[in-house]
Amino acid sequence: MSETMSLHQAPRAMNPHHALWAGRIMSAFVVIALVADGAIQLFAPAQIASMLQETGFAMDLTRVVGSIILACAVLYAVPATAVLGAILVTGFLGGTICAHVRIGELGSPPELISLLLGAMTWGGLYARDPRIRAILPLIR
Repeated sequence: MSETMSLHQAPRAMNPHHALWAGRIMSAFVVIALVADGAIQLFAPAQIASMLQETGFAMDLTRVVGSIILACAVLYAVPATAVLGAILVTGFLGGTICAHVRIGELGSPPELISLLLGAMTWGGLYARDPRIRAILPLIR
């Protein structure tokens, strides 16, 4: 039998142990980014207020937005609520992208970072949770 794979053979699935750790690393990166952003908004609102105001939000919303980000990060980090957290993180990041599109910053660094974090949110959850892989099979 040949060592090469024919077009009709299914590729070997990723080792579950490797997928689990890849998912954990991606998820940890997302959580760290969200916690850092939320902490800055809570504890150093003066630095963030001007950027928030540029996107059309009131300056006094930094603490509210920071609290929302931290809550989403915690929900995503806890395995029992990770799917809810991923949905909320995706919604929050989608709002971030929308706010930047609205002011004409198409393709700006905050948009690209939000897009990358959103993809990593679901990619990490997909890799670490077999239930998500069962619902959304990428390869049959």
